[in-house]
Amino acid sequence: MKLVLAYSGGLDTSYCAKYLSEEKGFEVHAVSVNTGGFSEEEIAEIKEKALQLGATSYTSIDAIQYFYDKVVKYLIFGNVLKNNTYPLSVSAERIVQAIEIVNYAKKIGASHIAHGSTGAGNDQVRFDMIFQIIAPEIEIITPIRDNKLSREAEIEYLKTKGVDYSWEKAKYSINRGLWGTSVGGEETLTSEKPLPASAYPSQLQENNSKEIKLTFEKGELIAIDGKKDSPVNNIVKLDALASKYAIGRDIHVGDTIIGIKGRVGFEAPASLIIIKAHHLLEKHTLSKWQQYQKEQQGNFYGMLLHEGNYLDEVMRNIEAFLTDTQKNVSGDVFVGLHPYRFELNGISSKHDLMNASFGSYGEINKGWTADDAKGFIKILSNSGKIYNHVNHNND
Repeated sequence: MKLVLAYSGGLDTSYCAKYLSEEKGFEVHAVSVNTGGFSEEEIAEIKEKALQLGATSYTSIDAIQYFYDKVVKYLIFGNVLKNNTYPLSVSAERIVQAIEIVNYAKKIGASHIAHGSTGAGNDQVRFDMIFQIIAPEIEIITPIRDNKLSREAEIEYLKTKGVDYSWEKAKYSINRGLWGTSVGGEETLTSEKPLPASAYPSQLQENNSKEIKLTFEKGELIAIDGKKDSPVNNIVKLDALASKYAIGRDIHVGDTIIGIKGRVGFEAPASLIIIKAHHLLEKHTLSKWQQYQKEQQGNFYGMLLHEGNYLDEVMRNIEAFLTDTQKNVSGDVFVGLHPYRFELNGISSKHDLMNASFGSYGEINKGWTADDAKGFIKILSNSGKIYNHVNHNND
């Protein structure tokens, strides 16, 4: 029986590869999906390990561009920050990884899909939901969750099979991707402790502040300092540049899909700068009600994505709305980079609504008279006058 294993090379998926091939007799096809953060050397090491553990084949799927086109672009359009903090770095990746894995399983005619999730996290929900919706005929197997295995039990089993890799648990778990890096450690299991600076993968290297120019076209980042490139490459370049300033560190506290509170550290310099710069450009180029409605839809999109509901058709509806709002979101945003922080200095755009000739806020009006203003204010106050007149004695 063919089984596709979502394989990362870590302890859990290594256990799955050995257990499912030797104990259960599956023809295991290991698959990893690169949504950013993997080097060719790392992919080669993952492949070697998978084959050593009994996998019949190993495939690495490059989904970086797909990840941008199908998810990241809309997170930018919607200025999505979970709880006003987290750019959904890992949860967004998991959706794309699940889609690529189940599509691969269908392609090779697999009867089963396996992943190494435990029963205590969000990923089990995201993976299972995507798998069940796209391929309900394929059976899902989760050895770690089903057998309630501890880390120690997995290591002991692998040792009995002659597999004695170094499984020493790192003090901090790092998950790097195109849209950011998550950082977990003993401090994030508490409510009061911060992550130490040393826990973050990027350390301060640059102390001299500088200003950069980000150029957007219809909401997408098309150039940095006048040098055009694809949005994906610009994200990678900006991440490399801003991480030298140790920008983008924070801790997110949120509600997990399974109902418990969770806390995770992250480092996401490019995504935070891009979202904030894009939002500033929108403040200048969109109407009041466009901005208001975008905020509602962006938050809703982020929530559904986080909870694994990416395949619901309402997501396509929201994407269409968000795309339509970006018609005039073009121009330059000037960003100051400083150690541990960044500043939004201003924008330049032919669509800047501050450039209108009607007047300058707080300065002078050109499109209406003083009597026009007084009449407008009088009518605007009518509802308040009526309410106060009717209810002033009803305190």
